Amino acid sequence: MKLVDQAGALAAMRHAQCRVVTVAIDQMTFHEPIRVGDLVTLNASLTYVGRTSMEVRVEVIAEDPIIGTKTHTNTAYLVYVALDEEGHPKPVPRLVAETELEQRRMEEGKRRQKYRMEQRHKERQGVEK
Repeated sequence: MKLVDQAGALAAMRHAQCRVVTVAIDQMTFHEPIRVGDLVTLNASLTYVGRTSMEVRVEVIAEDPIIGTKTHTNTAYLVYVALDEEGHPKPVPRLVAETELEQRRMEEGKRRQKYRMEQRHKERQGVEK
């Protein structure tokens, strides 16, 4: 899980060109095990960008280095916020989709972000009562 967070943060930092902080991990369910001795490859890409936040999709692949089989173990979605020099949220460049897949992932990311914000609002209302 640490590697997933680090890969996601690196992708977000490259996009924002500044430090970031993790604010959410949607879920992390491993569909296949990663065995001791496996080579782990993480592919991280931005799927949605708000004003100061970025959603990153991290795909995890485990490879048996002896026989060469590769297994997709899981995909996780994480959210990061860009920080300025004082540690305050900082606006980030917008994300430009260049392919149909990227466009679809951006729309899905937008829906996930809307859901996160709705859940956050409901949680705050519950605390205020």
